[in-house]
Formats: sequence, C-alpha cells, structure tokens
Amino acid sequence: MKKLCLILLFPFLLYAQSFLISNIQLPKIDVQNLDPYSCNEECLQKYLDNGFIFSFLAHANLPLENNKQEDIRRKYISLFNLKAKILSRKLRIALLLPYKKIGRYASSTTNASFAYLMAKNRPFELKSYKIENETHKDISDALIKIKEDEFDYVIAPLTQIGENIISKINPELNIYFPTINKKDTTTTSKYLYYGGIDYRAQSNLLIKEAISPLVIFHDKSIIGKRLSDYQEEQFRSENINSDENLTVVKFSIPKQITNLEKQLKENIEINQGSVFVNTPIIKSGMIMSQLTLYDTNSTNVLSTQTNYNPLLLSMTQYQDRKNMIIANSITQNKDVLIETNLLLGNDIVYDWINYTTTVGVDYFFNQLNGEEREYEIEVVDNQMIYPIKLLQPSIYRFIHYESTTEE
Repeated sequence: MKKLCLILLFPFLLYAQSFLISNIQLPKIDVQNLDPYSCNEECLQKYLDNGFIFSFLAHANLPLENNKQEDIRRKYISLFNLKAKILSRKLRIALLLPYKKIGRYASSTTNASFAYLMAKNRPFELKSYKIENETHKDISDALIKIKEDEFDYVIAPLTQIGENIISKINPELNIYFPTINKKDTTTTSKYLYYGGIDYRAQSNLLIKEAISPLVIFHDKSIIGKRLSDYQEEQFRSENINSDENLTVVKFSIPKQITNLEKQLKENIEINQGSVFVNTPIIKSGMIMSQLTLYDTNSTNVLSTQTNYNPLLLSMTQYQDRKNMIIANSITQNKDVLIETNLLLGNDIVYDWINYTTTVGVDYFFNQLNGEEREYEIEVVDNQMIYPIKLLQPSIYRFIHYESTTEE
C-alpha cells in the first residue's frame, strides 16, 4: 500500500515548486576584453548584427549613448548575470502584501519588483511583509516593523480599504499604491504615491466614440456600478447640447448569469447603439457573443483597461469583436524589463497591476539614485498620469484605432 501511495504521489512531487529565494548569491560572469582596439557605435552594431554577443559585451562595459544598444546591453547583463562597473546606492524596498485580499498579485507584484531591480543590475534588497487581511492592526503592525527594519520605500498593492487605513495612519514612509488611483482617495500626504489606472479618463475618451442608445453592462462590484454611473453621467454631459433624445440602458449582470436572452432578444431599445462592457474578460466575451447572437447590430463595443487581454483574441470570434474599442494605458515598456519578467513567468505587457508596480519601483529608483527613469510617465500631485491609447482587437493582435470624432 505504501508503495502504491508513493507511485501515485510521484507525479505531484515531480512538478512541485518552491518559491523561496535562496540567500546564496548567483555567481557573477566577467567578460574579458582582449581586443587591443577601441570599438565605436558602428563597431558595436556590427558585433550585434553578426551575433557576436560576447564581443559586444566585452566592449560595452559601461553605459552606451545609443539607447537601443544600451537596452540590449542591459538585457544581456541581466540574462548572464554579468559584472557591471557602475556603483550606486543600494535600493531597499519593502512589499506590504495582504495576500488573502489580492491573491495571485502577492506573487506577481513581488516578481515585477524583483525583475526590475534584477534588470537594473544594482545592489538592492527586497523584503516582503505579508498580512492576512487589511485590518487596522495588521497594517499598523506591519508599518511599525517596516520602520524598525529601516525601509524608506514601500510598494503596497492594497485595496481601497487598506489604502484608507494607511492614509489615516499617515506614516512618514514613501508608500506607492499600484492598485489605487488618487482620484478615489482624499489624502493630502506627501508620502503616499498612486499608480492606479484612471478609468474615468479612459471612459471620457471612449464616450467620444459612443452614440445613443448607450447600453452599459456592469457586474455587481462597487467599482463596476460606480464606473457605470460615471459613464452615464458623462455621456449625458457630453451631449447636453444635442437635439437628440438620449437613451441610456444599464444591465447589472450577476456572476452566475450566462444567458442574456431576456435582456437582448428583440429589444429595440438597444438596437444599433454603443455598448460599454464594465465586466471581467470572461463575462465580456459572453456578452459580446450574445450581442451578435441576438442581432443587436451594435455600432461599437467600448471597454476600459479591464479587457486589454490577449485572451480576448482567442475566446471571441472576430465577428463579435470587430467593432470593439479598448482604452489602454500600458503604452511604454522596455524589452529588457519584459524579458526579465518573462523569465519569472510574469507579464507586464497586458497585466496593468504588474505594469504599474514596475512603474512605481522605477520612480523610487530614480528618487534614490537620480538616474534617468525607464518610464517617461508624468507624476502630478503624487499620481502617475498614464497616456491613453485607443486600440482595436483585430484578427490576431491589438491594433491602433483611428478615431473619426472631432477633437
């Protein structure tokens, strides 16, 4: 019987994973330059074009003026764990992680922070402070411990509840919330920074593409309801001088609902209108397929950041999504950071929380060392102001959407 149990358990043991980071430092690789001649920008490019990576690295021992070559240099320094002749202050960052509240983001935001610091190839210390829930006591105790450990910079992927508690405590720590937009807070603290996507700004841009009737789908969450109310208000405000009788229809879709026949079939009130989907990706795919099924002839389907996800391309038919417009704020990225994240199984191309976490670590890195930021994102009143681009999901990828509306 024992042998049988071991045989059955063997596949699970084979694929078991450990997420503990070893305290044994990885060996550094030193690329020796044996070439007696100097190598200019053109020479370095020839090495790259011919695939002579280590010849390139031997000459590129210091930062390069050519931005493209410098990105390549940093990528290989990170991949091969090379020695770098650049000295800077050690960046020490604490992560405040309410792991029961944020689920997988406890791991992915840690990976995003680690990937950025690893790619920079500078001395750093990254320490996690895990709390079960966002209670005042849990958060207060964690902040006290962070101060005792002499950390000055904190990445805190909290919910609105946790942010409110920290705002009231107002600790003299530089704390960055990648999950919260400052418009949703009342804080005036100079120590608190915000990196959350601005769904209102995205909605404002999308509303310019909307026509009446405006049909708004949202889930039962507070955020979904609040955003839907905002979109209705802005749509009416945007068309206040119009002679057209505006129609706005809102549908709250419970999680368990999978059939929208009651809402859509032969409903002339919503025919040929614009449709907002303030729902998670799976629910949005279901809504879009049934808009086609019940011949609503929607003019367009509008979505904020929530549905900027490659899963949309595989789970929906092109016929269902061809008139979809998505507002996207993930507009800047560096190849070296993308690839370093991929090594850790992390995504900063589509996952906005991982992306905003990376932007926050980059900002703190700049504050400490004064080095040029990787992300040219404006910071206004301690809030990251992300550019917004409108995209369309085409057959195989997301493409730029050319707006036909007047500015």
